[in-house]
Amino acid sequence: MTIGQTNGSALPDQRPVKLSCRNVWKVYGHEAGALTAELAANRDTGAVAAALKAKGAMPAVADASFDIREGEIFVIMGLSGSGKSTLVRCLSRLIEPTAGEVLLNGKDLLKASPRELIELRRHTMGMVFQSFGLLPHLNVLDNVAFPLRIQGKSIAERRKRAADMIALVGLQGRETSYPHQLSGGQQQRVGIARSLAVGPELWFLDEPFSALDPLIRKQMQDEFLRLQKLLKKTIVFITHDITEAFRLADRMALMREGRIIQMGRPADIVLAPADDYVAQFTEDVPLLKVITAGDLMEPGAPSNDQGAEHIAPSTPLDHLVPRLAAGAKGFTIVNDAGAALGSLTAAKALEVFARDDHRHKVAS
Repeated sequence: MTIGQTNGSALPDQRPVKLSCRNVWKVYGHEAGALTAELAANRDTGAVAAALKAKGAMPAVADASFDIREGEIFVIMGLSGSGKSTLVRCLSRLIEPTAGEVLLNGKDLLKASPRELIELRRHTMGMVFQSFGLLPHLNVLDNVAFPLRIQGKSIAERRKRAADMIALVGLQGRETSYPHQLSGGQQQRVGIARSLAVGPELWFLDEPFSALDPLIRKQMQDEFLRLQKLLKKTIVFITHDITEAFRLADRMALMREGRIIQMGRPADIVLAPADDYVAQFTEDVPLLKVITAGDLMEPGAPSNDQGAEHIAPSTPLDHLVPRLAAGAKGFTIVNDAGAALGSLTAAKALEVFARDDHRHKVAS
């Protein structure tokens, strides 16, 4: 295995697919409606996109396809204008795709009736946006309980559920506060609690932390990861921040000009960029913090060194530096139950250290 390849933190993901996006296009312009057949017939994405532009139409999303598994954090990232927010709005049908399929639990959302869509949004989907969208005349408790009120839940039921969600996001004691009395981070916590109140199976977050100061943003990322560890939601997370994407993602899709140009785990993208654009985009990502022991392990082959230290697959490589400096020859990767998943040699880890050092020298 070369340094541009990774084995994965475990074996193939066997979790069922929750959401499938199949050949989705969103085209703006007066010609867009007439081009659906052409989009369906021609799978040369670049050629179709060029033809659309020549006719005065604008492909905001071009032939996007991926599967998202249950309990996965799938990050869609790109610069402003790359199409990431348009894509997530197509997935939730806040805007109508021009062509393609969006399957939730195997059912095509693009064929859902308006009534079915309302029910899905009330009971199955949760949404959090950059704008907190809190109702200024309602206190924290009533803001969080609002979607349950729309569902027709009783006062007692919605207040209990709202109180539970407020406690979950760490805002106990602020139930009677109004939005203007809260900090930006606290307001976003209220927005998160409100979106979780309905118990969504699928959670869409569109740049939810972008408006926050850097320190508060880091704290909210920590909170988000804590909640995900507890709740194990299926999440589509949109960001333009490469550091945020690499910190949160199980897998990610990188977009440019409406197209997905690379998709995979953070380690796949940073170690084997698809093109010069991706390489440039990720050049400042700290490899030793992004790459984990599981990314580089040889699965099913525990270390022959009986004294090899047992580590979790999620252990970042920078945590291994002092152990390697002390003479460790390798590590055995184990799961939460202590069962061996594979091994990582010192040589393989040191390849990444050398590559990270080279990147820093080139950058300087």
